[in-house]
Amino acid sequence: MDPQQALQWVTAHVKPYVPATKITGIAVGNEVFTGDDTSLVAKLVPAIISIHGALVQLGLDQSIQVSTPSSLAVLANSYPPSAGCFQPELTGIMTQFLHFLSTTKSPFWINAYPYFAYKDSPNGISLDYVLFNPNAGMVDPYTKLHYDNMLYAQVDSVLFAMLRLGFNGIEVRVSETGWPSKGDQDEVGASAQNAATYNRNLLRRQYGNEGTPLRPKMRLEVYLFALFNENMKPGPSSERNYGLYQPDLSMAYNVGLLGSSSITSSTPTSTSTSTSTSTSTASISLTSSASRRHKVRKSISKLISCLLIITL
Repeated sequence: MDPQQALQWVTAHVKPYVPATKITGIAVGNEVFTGDDTSLVAKLVPAIISIHGALVQLGLDQSIQVSTPSSLAVLANSYPPSAGCFQPELTGIMTQFLHFLSTTKSPFWINAYPYFAYKDSPNGISLDYVLFNPNAGMVDPYTKLHYDNMLYAQVDSVLFAMLRLGFNGIEVRVSETGWPSKGDQDEVGASAQNAATYNRNLLRRQYGNEGTPLRPKMRLEVYLFALFNENMKPGPSSERNYGLYQPDLSMAYNVGLLGSSSITSSTPTSTSTSTSTSTSTASISLTSSASRRHKVRKSISKLISCLLIITL
């Protein structure tokens, strides 16, 4: 992306909406490093730099970060977490990207779905381990760190991969995670009960400001996928059923998320809930009761601020 085009885009699509809309980040592309169009890979980092440069010119770079979400397929190895490393063919471009993140103090965004690992190996992976339920967990044989859930193990594998390229201190955020409430016959584990359990347990950990075993004092920021079911999305049934709500605003299942004047934990959080949105510190409560329609709308309006996505 040409720097002048980037400036025009940010001026037209970002600047007019802040600060009324809380825009916290701009995602340039989505899973470009492992996408089908390999010609985009070489264009990605220059586009990111151009967008960030435009934010600097407009004085918005202190509040809006620029990055790109990656899938776990960028890793050649992720188990155990300490063996995490990037695909060899990505070493060059990933080094450039990580240098930008380190220089601008921007996060590495990873789309991480323990559901996929469980679906592919339901007999080899504990359902409780992927759902954040009480379980024995696993111990990394090299670091001796204990993991009681797969999501944290996946995040730490990314941290170790960055360390192998000489980058320490870059924050990893989960740009997408979730669980489908419905699936096809061969999509093991896709159910409303499992989806509610996964997202509810994750939200509780977010309220506890938890970090991963490798970075226990740094709260892991997570974006839930998704706010709404995507009823017209192609592919397996699960792809249309990651939402907390139906397109008509009715609840897909009760995760226990309601607008409220107080929260059940003492510290406000910035948990995110949407296809590509992040939340403000709006008060949220975990509750077992379903809401009325107007409360659902109120809850959604409190949750949403913007994480913009630029398609390359």
